[in-house]
Amino acid sequence: MKRQLLLITFALFVSASAWASEPAVYTGLLSNTGAGGYDTVSYFQTGKPTKGSREYTTEHLGVTWRFSSAENLARFEANPKRYVPVYGGYCAWAVAQGYLAKGDPEHWAIRDGRLYLNYNQSVQDRWLKNTAGFIRQADANWPKVLE
Repeated sequence: MKRQLLLITFALFVSASAWASEPAVYTGLLSNTGAGGYDTVSYFQTGKPTKGSREYTTEHLGVTWRFSSAENLARFEANPKRYVPVYGGYCAWAVAQGYLAKGDPEHWAIRDGRLYLNYNQSVQDRWLKNTAGFIRQADANWPKVLE
């Protein structure tokens, strides 16, 4: 009986721990769409955020990604690591501070060929003042900040 109780307690602990961790890609509360449905390739192709279409989608990392064209979808599928926002689309500045916040696709920057999202314009302005330092801090916190 004690052994069964111990096993049940352990199973509950493990399942609660798994439930408590955050997903590696931010999708919002009632969504499974990465980057808020924006075409992550468009940042690199046009230098601006562009909404993706339900017509051009793919699954990657358990998340649906949308694109504005078949060409951008093909680019993503050929090299998803290049186009998935760093830190899974969570706010880069927040990850640098050691916590998670949503990344807003309208507040973004590309550094060293990687796409970073931030929470809002105020946070984006702060992040841009020390991008290299915040990237170092965020890299040190990622992915343990998901726990």
